[in-house]
Amino acid sequence: MLYPQLLTPTEKLADVKERLGIPTIVAICGSTRFMQQMADADRELTWNGRIVVRPGCDMKTPHQLWADPDDAEAGKVRLDGLHRAKIRLADEVLVVGDYIGDSTRAEIAYSRELGKPVRFTHPEVDPATEETAR
Repeated sequence: MLYPQLLTPTEKLADVKERLGIPTIVAICGSTRFMQQMADADRELTWNGRIVVRPGCDMKTPHQLWADPDDAEAGKVRLDGLHRAKIRLADEVLVVGDYIGDSTRAEIAYSRELGKPVRFTHPEVDPATEETAR
């Protein structure tokens, strides 16, 4: 007798999203210096029927929530974990901007480890392209 294989958490999530008719979810990644470009991409993707998740806090812009250095450091750790959860939830990832810093590079690697398709507004900054060009 064959026993069915149990679904992984990722497979369960995909199954539930399909059963509920949830549209494609896109996680936007990139440096917060590109917040306006992220908003533009969000608007276009939303208009085209996608659910978009993206950074919601630009810690480069002063704000009372992260004015205290200790709060800012703890907040950054929380926000990094939250963004990784957004990537796990997403069906695909869009990297916005013509610059890739360490945080975005780590998010791209994480996305690829999870098997998420990763697209770029500026494909020339794809770290995989940089590595193959060497």
